[in-house]
Amino acid sequence: MATHLAHTTALLLLLLATTTDAAVPSQADALLSWKASLSDPATLSSWNKAAAPAVCSSWQGVACNAAGRVTSLTLRGLGLSGTLDTLNATALPALAALDLNNNNFSGHIPASLSRLRYLAALDLGSNMFDGPIPPQLSDLSSLVDLRLYSNNLVGDIPHQLTGLPSIEHFDLGSNYLTNPPGYRGFLPMPTIMFMSLYLNCLNGSFPEFVLSSRNITYLDLSQNALSGTIPDSLPPNLMYLNLSINAFSGQIPASLSTLRKLQDLRIASNNLTGGVPEFLGSMSRLRVLEIVDNPLGGLIPPALGNLGSLYYADLSMNNLSGPLPPELAGMRKMREFGISFNVLTGEIPLGLFTNWPELISFQGQNNSFSGKILPELHKATKLEILYLFTNNFTGSIPAELGELVNLRELDLSVNGLTGPIPSSFGNLTQLTRLALFFNMLTGTIPPEIGSMTALQVLDVNTNQLEGELPATITSLRNLSYLGLFNNLLNGTLPPELGKGLSLTVARFANNNFSGELPQRLCDSLTLQNFTASHNNFSGRLPPCLKNCRELFQVRLEGNRFSGDISEAFGVHPSLGYLDISGNQLTGKLSSDWSRCISLTVLAMNNNHMFGNIDATFCGLTSLQYLDLSNNQFTGELPTCWWKLKDLFAMDVSNNSFSGEFPTSTSLDLPLQFLNLANNYFLGIFPSVIETCRALNSLDLGNNMFFGDIPSWFGTSVPLLTVLSLPSNNFSGVLPPELSQLSNLQFLDLSSNSFSGEIPMLMENHACPLQSFHLAGNGFTGTFPPFLEGCDSLATIDIGNNQFFGGIPTWIGSQVPSLRILSLRSNNFTGEIPSKLYRLSQFQLLDMANNSLTGSIPAGFGNLTSMRHNLPPVVQPRRISVFNWRTAPSQKDGFPDKINISWKGREQTFWGTVGLITGIDLSCNLLTGDIPEEITYLQGLRFLNLSRNELSGSIPDKIGSLVLLEFLDLSCNELSGTIPPTISNLPSLGVLNLSNNHLRGHIPTGNQLQTLADPSIYGDNLGLCGFPLSTCEHTSYEGTEDHGGLGDATWLCYSVILGTVFGCWLWFGALFFLQPWRYFFLHFVDGLGIRQ
Repeated sequence: MATHLAHTTALLLLLLATTTDAAVPSQADALLSWKASLSDPATLSSWNKAAAPAVCSSWQGVACNAAGRVTSLTLRGLGLSGTLDTLNATALPALAALDLNNNNFSGHIPASLSRLRYLAALDLGSNMFDGPIPPQLSDLSSLVDLRLYSNNLVGDIPHQLTGLPSIEHFDLGSNYLTNPPGYRGFLPMPTIMFMSLYLNCLNGSFPEFVLSSRNITYLDLSQNALSGTIPDSLPPNLMYLNLSINAFSGQIPASLSTLRKLQDLRIASNNLTGGVPEFLGSMSRLRVLEIVDNPLGGLIPPALGNLGSLYYADLSMNNLSGPLPPELAGMRKMREFGISFNVLTGEIPLGLFTNWPELISFQGQNNSFSGKILPELHKATKLEILYLFTNNFTGSIPAELGELVNLRELDLSVNGLTGPIPSSFGNLTQLTRLALFFNMLTGTIPPEIGSMTALQVLDVNTNQLEGELPATITSLRNLSYLGLFNNLLNGTLPPELGKGLSLTVARFANNNFSGELPQRLCDSLTLQNFTASHNNFSGRLPPCLKNCRELFQVRLEGNRFSGDISEAFGVHPSLGYLDISGNQLTGKLSSDWSRCISLTVLAMNNNHMFGNIDATFCGLTSLQYLDLSNNQFTGELPTCWWKLKDLFAMDVSNNSFSGEFPTSTSLDLPLQFLNLANNYFLGIFPSVIETCRALNSLDLGNNMFFGDIPSWFGTSVPLLTVLSLPSNNFSGVLPPELSQLSNLQFLDLSSNSFSGEIPMLMENHACPLQSFHLAGNGFTGTFPPFLEGCDSLATIDIGNNQFFGGIPTWIGSQVPSLRILSLRSNNFTGEIPSKLYRLSQFQLLDMANNSLTGSIPAGFGNLTSMRHNLPPVVQPRRISVFNWRTAPSQKDGFPDKINISWKGREQTFWGTVGLITGIDLSCNLLTGDIPEEITYLQGLRFLNLSRNELSGSIPDKIGSLVLLEFLDLSCNELSGTIPPTISNLPSLGVLNLSNNHLRGHIPTGNQLQTLADPSIYGDNLGLCGFPLSTCEHTSYEGTEDHGGLGDATWLCYSVILGTVFGCWLWFGALFFLQPWRYFFLHFVDGLGIRQ
């Protein structure tokens, strides 16, 4: 019975075992099933059904034990894609190592991997796994090595993993893992030796469980958000410690000196303070010291020179000051040394380069080092990288640097270096980057540069280099960046430059180059940044430009390029900045431009381009700045124009555009600058302006706009500083809402048909006005009272209107910056304010054609800026407006202008108005003498006092006005002789002294001899001499015989007495009868004007 039971039991166990084996697939089947779920597993071609029996011997990456069980699966870097969901862990019970590193696996890490009870090494690093780490992995009690780094894992790190009993290598770096508050549930890991949690989302203070894991030798917690102080009780066996890029604060703890095994210390990019500690010099086993980007401050301790094993030190960006200690020469194994971006001063110690024979990299840029660059640098014969840029080095570049034949990168830019570029640089055949820009180097670029065949970057911009670019530069077959701008280079560029090269950047701007650009400059079609602006280049642009699809910046302005732009430019989808202004280019804007979809700046002004702009142009929806001014464009702007919704600066002035300006349905356009001047636009005030609340400058001058200025204008553009509407057909009265333009600096409404009184502008706030132009309208009322207190106002031009009343006396004190005052052709009465002499910058006064009375103030002699040969302010005031070519915070100028009667006709002066100094008081009712003080104004270029009632003589010192070009004293009551000093006026080109009572000999000599028109002295019965009749000497020398007068003589006297009596009756009537007098004077004025 017992024996039967035993047999039955054995049979059942055998049946159970057979059933179980049948339920579990074989190793080969399990692996083949998983392979089938992967996408394109070509690299696993050895895994196939036919070779299933040889799974342990011929399948790639598979290893087995003696019993034929799979123990290792190593598929590192095979480009596999898929998931682990179908990998049957049950079929691989003996698996001890799974290595899938550096593939493209994705999805979650399956919890079923926890069934691999014998798994000792799991490496899933450098894949795309996501989701949380399954806590079931803590069941892998044999696990020694866990690597899940460089995936997309999220969620808290499972605290259960810290309970793995055998774990030694623990790497979860470069994921998105977090930690529970206070690392709740985490246990000390006594077996761990390597721990990396870098580049995750850990926060809070230093993890306590790490401090309790005392056998760690490698610890990397960098690139997290850990904060607080670095603890004193770090694991004692640490050899590698990386806490960089966190938020640790406080001082570097002195307890670090107890880590006797520490070789690599990295604590960069934290908030550590208190300086570089001296105790670091006692950590003799240190090989790497990286303390970068902390607000440490203080000096570099000389004790660091004791670190004889240190081969890498980087103390950059720590606000360190003082000199480099010479004791650092003791770090004799130094290979890479960085101290950039501090405020270190003094000279670099000589011993650093003579005692560091292994040095390959020295980076001391962005400090305040001074003195000369040491010739002894050449003793660091292994040097590959030398960065000394942005310091205060002076003197010449040592020729000995040419002996550093291993040098790959040399940057000495942004210093005060002088002298030539050493020809010995031709020996640097391994150099790939040479940067010498922003110095004061002189001389030519040495032809030996052609020997530097490895050179990829050559940047010598912003120096004083001269001469031609050597033809040998075409030998640099690896050159990709060439920066020569801002020098004094001249001549033509080598015609073969660019041939066979892969130039991406070529910058020649601001030199004196001439001739054509090399036609093969962009042979490789890789050109991205091309600037040749402000040279003397001419001819056609390289045709290869048209096919450079990677262009993103082109600046060619200020040359003499010619040809059709359609032959030089095509479709450039990356082009963001194009400036070809100031050339002689022709052609139309083709539809190809609409495909340059990245354009933000397009400047084509000052060329000879023509034709219409069609609707395809509206496709440039990224455009922010557009300047088409000073060309020959015609037609109407397309109605879709405001699809250019990002446009903030638009200048189409000085063309022949016509029609109405396009409207917009947008509620808010970013436009800041709009210039439509000097075209044929018509219609009412453009309605699109109502949507441009950021508008800073508006110029609609010299078009055919008409109608009123709408009332909304004053409230819709609150930031407006420039409003220029001259020479249109605007009419009506100005809306009172204009007073809301509280930032207005320049106002020009001249030459329109406005009427009525000026509203009270600037009445409720400070007055920023600098230039005020209303000339040539029908404005009425008294002198605008709101101008009182405009401290910055430099120009007032309200001539040719119907203003009346007196000129306010406050002008001399309440408008202190005034330089130009034009009130001509109004109805002003009263006297000229005597306090005008207080205007220290006054340079131009025009009060002609009014009804001013009284005398010319003698105080005019104190007008400071008119008293000097060169006025103290000779440049016109320029109104601040947005300048697209510079940073948005910077400003350019809006040129001032003035209309004056110059040399017999009215002219408009733009820009040069600052050079015009003069006084015009003609056609008034002024009386009295010409004050002698007016001859103090030696800066005067014109003086017009004609058609008044001035009497007395011409001031004797009139010849002291040595800059005078125009002098008109005609139609007055001046008497006496013409002062001989008038012949001292070397620039006098226009003179009129007619219709006075002058007598005597006309002075001769110098410039007066060129003024041969007799009419300039006409109607002065007592004048003689050139260009009038020759003077009779007896007429004025008292030699006439008065004896023996006959009857005929008495008859003559009777006639003369009768004539005098008749004239007395006539002029007496004029004197006593006011209506007669005004009628007669107006009649005489009319005759003068017709002349």
